[in-house]
Amino acid sequence: MTRARGFSLIELIIVVAIIGILAAIAIPQYDDYVRRAALQEAFANLADFRVKLEQFYQDNRAYGSVGEATPCGHDGTANRINFALANTKFTYTCALTGAAGSQNQAYLLTATGSGGAAAGHTFTLNNANGKATTLFKSAVVAKSCWLVSGGEC
Repeated sequence: MTRARGFSLIELIIVVAIIGILAAIAIPQYDDYVRRAALQEAFANLADFRVKLEQFYQDNRAYGSVGEATPCGHDGTANRINFALANTKFTYTCALTGAAGSQNQAYLLTATGSGGAAAGHTFTLNNANGKATTLFKSAVVAKSCWLVSGGEC
């Protein structure tokens, strides 16, 4: 009598169930990893824009001209900071408050997720290095830090 070789149906069902359980755990973890990596772009660019605006302030004694269409980092000439970056997952804007040359002039940089894993996220940075998260995972929040993974700073 020869013995049949192979897998029984029960063994195959157990293997498929184990793979399903592992996938149910691994796929959300991977998606969260991709989202957290995408957010780092906003943090790096906001910090870079802040440095450029502070350098601009040192040269011009103002963060920009309030009357301009893109006021931050603009002195009325061709000298300006470009906030429109190519191939990015975020759109960046800058808003000025206070008149140019006044001691109370301030700016607010905003990074808004525009696609992929970055969509549904909005981060801000002001002239006093005040960081804030206003939208995280498509939910409105009011945190005085840049959230990355959880709901706490």
